[in-house]
Amino acid sequence: MSYQDKIASQIPAEVRMLSGCHDTQTSADANITSFELPDPAGRRGGACTAALLQVLYDDRNGDPQDFQGQSWVDVLRAMRNNLAAEGFSQVPQLSSSRMIEVNDPMTIINEGGGGTKWAVLIGINYVGQNGELSGCHNDVHNITKFLTNSQGFKQENMMTLLDDGHHKEPTYRNIMDAFSWITRAAQPGDTVWIHYSGHGGRVEDQDGDEDDGYDETLIPVDFQSAGQIRDDDLLKYLVKPMREGVLMTCLMDCCHSGTVLDLPYNFIADGEHLGMEQNEKFDLGGLMEVAAGVAAAAAAAGVADDIIDECCTIL
Repeated sequence: MSYQDKIASQIPAEVRMLSGCHDTQTSADANITSFELPDPAGRRGGACTAALLQVLYDDRNGDPQDFQGQSWVDVLRAMRNNLAAEGFSQVPQLSSSRMIEVNDPMTIINEGGGGTKWAVLIGINYVGQNGELSGCHNDVHNITKFLTNSQGFKQENMMTLLDDGHHKEPTYRNIMDAFSWITRAAQPGDTVWIHYSGHGGRVEDQDGDEDDGYDETLIPVDFQSAGQIRDDDLLKYLVKPMREGVLMTCLMDCCHSGTVLDLPYNFIADGEHLGMEQNEKFDLGGLMEVAAGVAAAAAAAGVADDIIDECCTIL
């Protein structure tokens, strides 16, 4: 079995992630009016989200660009140019569960476009806490507008978590429940969009799968009591359970987000990298060991495969 076939056996879905910076870089809360977005929701927002939307919109009237006319490398380098023009040093990255030819057209909608379009949108301003942000709710509103007005997403298939007193709170439990919901809901042929805007962090690696000794994290609103969401958990509970035939795109607008989904392939839009490369930090052996351990535990318990399939299939 080839390396790519082994990956496909462990990560059935086609997963892409757009991030605003390297694992060691920080992202920025910015005045997004200078990015000239069409009717932005407020003056503040994440620089990465604003830079991407500036590329995806054709003009300030809100007409979407034709994705067929833009390659992945075009989009990421344009994002970097937009960021640099506003004084930001962030370097956008593309990570993927499959090797992508970055000169091919960027796509976020599954081929044919006939499936359901699902989304989980998370914006955390950490209201009343140290390190309070001001633009993450606006990011979610701006992305929601783009998805619904330009890409055909419907509100009934979107889950929004905001610490604004009106939406479901973006707590550790609620974020993980949202990921569980969307992995159950999305079927082959469907499109999934995940957006996170908030703080990201780095904590000491617990299982030795990180070369730099740190796990990248998302920081929920209740992190002081519930802890942070590690990249290992995102891989285990969001990436790996997504079904084969689903196309999932994730936009992570937070610090230290370069490889927060722990995907096997990366492209860095720094002007030096010409194509997507294998992520040397990706722990395929560890991922397969986890899967083997689950199967062994089921076998030891005397649970037949056909019973497992019948009981655990989501209908």
